[in-house]
Amino acid sequence: MKTFVVGISGVTNGGKTTLAKNLQKHLPSCSVISQDDFFKPESEIETDTNGFLQYDVLEALNMEKMMSTISCWMESPRCSLVSTDSGSAEDIPILIIEGFLLFNYKPLDTLWNRSYFLTIPYEECKRRRSTRVYEPPDTPGYFDGHVWPMYLRHRQEVEKSSWEIVYLDGTKSEEDLFKEVYEDLMQELAKQKCLHMTT
Repeated sequence: MKTFVVGISGVTNGGKTTLAKNLQKHLPSCSVISQDDFFKPESEIETDTNGFLQYDVLEALNMEKMMSTISCWMESPRCSLVSTDSGSAEDIPILIIEGFLLFNYKPLDTLWNRSYFLTIPYEECKRRRSTRVYEPPDTPGYFDGHVWPMYLRHRQEVEKSSWEIVYLDGTKSEEDLFKEVYEDLMQELAKQKCLHMTT
């Protein structure tokens, strides 16, 4: 069965999960996998010389388990194939994978049919982060000493990617971001359906 895989990555608190959930509500044949569900337990997280837990690195995630979950979906897409229009692009099963380090994990590189990367400025990111409750909680200086530097390093890696990534302004409203991505996806899905019909 033909599938369509979307990656939504980017900065912490940039709106990845919200965007993915909004898209899922409007795409009948859509499933979502969140990278945040694959963090290792705190006991397995490394600590740097400043005492900061190294959560913002790939080693903090059980990526093998995540890949297994993705593979299971690819083998048997868990989706509703009910469509408002039997000839629409929406009858292609869609998987949205959202997470902050998706495009830094090489085994995922060949998976993407469409890739989005959310960005927000430093001050806005720090403000949003301060309103969130984490377990374990952020320690004093954690954002400046670990979170932001890791984001900048990982973004540099992403910018060297060999495939097209659409960069999104995470300061836009939820509605505007949804509309921008939804319209783009509809165009891409229509192209995919045309290709599928001609092959």
